[in-house]
Amino acid sequence: MRAIFLDFGSVTRGDMDCATLERAIAPWQFYHDSSEAEVAERIRDAEVIVSNKVFIGRAAIATAKQLKLICVAATGYNNVDLAAAAEYGVPVCNVRGYATPSVVEHVFMLMLNLARHFSDYQALVKRGGWQQSQFFCPLDFPVIELSGKTLGIIGHGELGHAVAQVGQAFGMQVLIADHKGKPPRAGRTAFDGVLRQADFVTLHCPLSAETQHLMSQREFALMKPTAYLINTARGGLVNEADLLQSLSSGQIAGAAIDVIQGEPPGQDNAILRTLPPNLIVTPHIAWASRESRQRLLDQLAGNIEHFFQNKPFNQVTDAIGGT
Repeated sequence: MRAIFLDFGSVTRGDMDCATLERAIAPWQFYHDSSEAEVAERIRDAEVIVSNKVFIGRAAIATAKQLKLICVAATGYNNVDLAAAAEYGVPVCNVRGYATPSVVEHVFMLMLNLARHFSDYQALVKRGGWQQSQFFCPLDFPVIELSGKTLGIIGHGELGHAVAQVGQAFGMQVLIADHKGKPPRAGRTAFDGVLRQADFVTLHCPLSAETQHLMSQREFALMKPTAYLINTARGGLVNEADLLQSLSSGQIAGAAIDVIQGEPPGQDNAILRTLPPNLIVTPHIAWASRESRQRLLDQLAGNIEHFFQNKPFNQVTDAIGGT
């Protein structure tokens, strides 16, 4: 078997075109999902393996004697033992920039839902509140405009830059935060200054030791009581206990998140168990438009083609011994 996709079910609901993958290499074995215990046996004879979130560890890599390339079907690649891949001479690649339109649209969907109480008004209509209203327009929930508001962006890579452009199109004042605790560079605003001024704070930075719980009680205390937090990046960027406390106390007006710590969440997850009325949660679907998932597969195919043609591809540098 030349190519294995270990968790194809994580990127398709039967709506993907695999033609580009099949042109890049054949034949394929598409597994809906794979447990960690199944990985070694499944990849034993593979030349190329693809994984979205299934962990590929040292023991599995060691048994795959034909393995030439590991492809991660995501931008983050912490599900691969990079040191082991480097030791066995197997390059690792990822996909980049495929989900930008999808994520940006989701950010503003969340922002508009918070600003206009869309879900609350929809629920009001369903329970007959409009029909029973004294006036033509029930004003049960406050509605604000994005125009004229200040948008604070933490993380100004491709996604942060795209969010800034759309924010400006809405008529928002955009502030780009510099690194926490660092003096601001030209065109940036100090991290704490962004929190103090922004009406909406949106996170677009990677999760690392430095950004773990980037938003905790101290940061929420800096925000205006009318401000909102948006997180479509990584759950670990936010201290969830502190977020819940800040929402319940009115320290911030609300939040909308697409990610939490530990996904899929357990039944005891505090965020989902509590789910206060000023918090919107979506199940990590900001990236998941059909177009985005197709771009992901097409970019995977391009990586594989370029690898076998000795052309540049999205190689993760750490996977080749840190060069």
